[in-house]
Amino acid sequence: MQAQGVFSNNKAISWRVRVALGLLFVLALFTVWITNSLLTDRFTQTTRNRAELRLALYSGNLLSELRQNAIVPQLLARDPTLIGALNSSDYSQSTQRLISFVEEIGAASLMLLDKDGRTVAATDRNRLGSSHSNALYFVDAMRAAGTIFAVIPRESGGYTFTYSRRVQSGGDVLGVITVEVDLQKFERAWAGISDAVLVTDSTGAIILATEPRWRGRTEAEALARQTPQSAIERAIQATADWTALPPDAYIQGEGVMRLETRIPFRGWRMASFTTYTSVRERVNGVLALEIMRFAILLAVAFYFLSRRTAFRMALFQRESAELRALNARLQREIAERERVQETLAVAEQTLEQSSKLAALGEMSAAVSHELNQPLAAMKTYLAGARLLLTRNRKDEALSSFGRIDDLIERMGAITRQLKSYARKGADALSPVDMGNALASSLSMMEPQLRQRQVQITRILPDEPVRVMGDRMRIEQVMVNLLRNAIDATRSERNPQVDIILSAGQTATLTVRDNGPGIEDLDALFEPFYTTKQPGDGVGLGLAISSGIVNDLGGRLTARNGQGGGAVFEMQLPILSSVEGESNNSHAAE
Repeated sequence: MQAQGVFSNNKAISWRVRVALGLLFVLALFTVWITNSLLTDRFTQTTRNRAELRLALYSGNLLSELRQNAIVPQLLARDPTLIGALNSSDYSQSTQRLISFVEEIGAASLMLLDKDGRTVAATDRNRLGSSHSNALYFVDAMRAAGTIFAVIPRESGGYTFTYSRRVQSGGDVLGVITVEVDLQKFERAWAGISDAVLVTDSTGAIILATEPRWRGRTEAEALARQTPQSAIERAIQATADWTALPPDAYIQGEGVMRLETRIPFRGWRMASFTTYTSVRERVNGVLALEIMRFAILLAVAFYFLSRRTAFRMALFQRESAELRALNARLQREIAERERVQETLAVAEQTLEQSSKLAALGEMSAAVSHELNQPLAAMKTYLAGARLLLTRNRKDEALSSFGRIDDLIERMGAITRQLKSYARKGADALSPVDMGNALASSLSMMEPQLRQRQVQITRILPDEPVRVMGDRMRIEQVMVNLLRNAIDATRSERNPQVDIILSAGQTATLTVRDNGPGIEDLDALFEPFYTTKQPGDGVGLGLAISSGIVNDLGGRLTARNGQGGGAVFEMQLPILSSVEGESNNSHAAE
């Protein structure tokens, strides 16, 4: 192929040169378009994965801080120095003692209130003498036997998060100890890393946010109040019409992705908004590299087509050298940026896994406790199967082996919970029929019931009672309640257990026995509290059951019946028929 000149004003380029340049241009456009599409999808997914990882880390840190401070009121309420100060009304050393605690605990502040709601000791001395008799955390703590959590709006904006518990000596209530949790530090930390983060309570109100103007509003209200230049306007565009845009539309503007996760604490949820700026920069870097390559190719083509002037040839050579140098610098910058991003991703994954493995030790004790019941049932079924085989009753023995296989599957499910926690978050919830779950639990307890000859009375509604939860964990709670009821009737001549399932505003399962009752209701749900003989239990059953019910948004309570015996009630949010059909349709999709 020959040409008279590329930039000559006196000669026209031949049609062959035109065709070659046109094909090269079309090839360049096609390559850039394919590269842009593929890399945009890839880098967008990488950005989403990092945002999901940060969201999981943020929610885990927030939940860890809440759980760490939840145990503090329980410990301080038993402090003999504080109890003695309330009894003697001598508070000269109380404030200093609270100050010595606050540094170790990491709480925002501590206050000790007398039974009239007056502040008698506080880490913030400016609060001494102030009255809190009408405060929610004081009133609820004086009424309740356990620890109370309260979210109190502040006049200056934002919220105060407080744990409180009453202090008592013997049967007398002396006052209330309050612990203020410092959650604002997470807002400051999030603001330095993420584009926007918010936390809503069970009502949908924003209680924590990197944008101060969002607090106290719903997410929809917060979005409506922002200006078009703000991050939230980009969030509106990204969340409202994201699926309606073509694949490359979100990289041409200020696209923002919205991610949401559930915090297993009082129905809280967390959402984050992440911009796509880094995606555009990375894609542009690669596209620039390809464009430079095509520019080099085009320069070489012009070099061979421009034979008439040595000046043009030398110029193209210099331009080619400059482009190669720029190409090398871009490659180094891209490689360095990818290395930094990979290091950050590895560090975030390591931090999240370390946090989960730290909690794995606590879960192991709970899982070992839950394996005792299937093991005991397996031992009974094996003994029965051995006896049936000696009597040549093979069909009945095979039925026992089938039940043993079901128990082994249940033990495998319990251990899979432990392994899945080490790898990822909690499993998704699904509709659970409480009647079927109760039937499975009674089937598992059948050997103990038959051995003890316990009379079981069941009262069930005509219609199915359904809740949203994890069936295995709900059955785990039922087995613990039934096992405690059977153990409580051990000294009774005619042991009897009543089981009542009812449906109202909540799904309520009541388990009542005719045993001696409960001596210490306050310490009943505390870990390692047990009235059994050594070797019969470790005191984790009710503590585990209470935690499971709380995670599912319900409540587990206990009381002594009027005619004697203990009464346990498990209340879970009921699942309406409309919600159940919606969940089934989503599952089918």
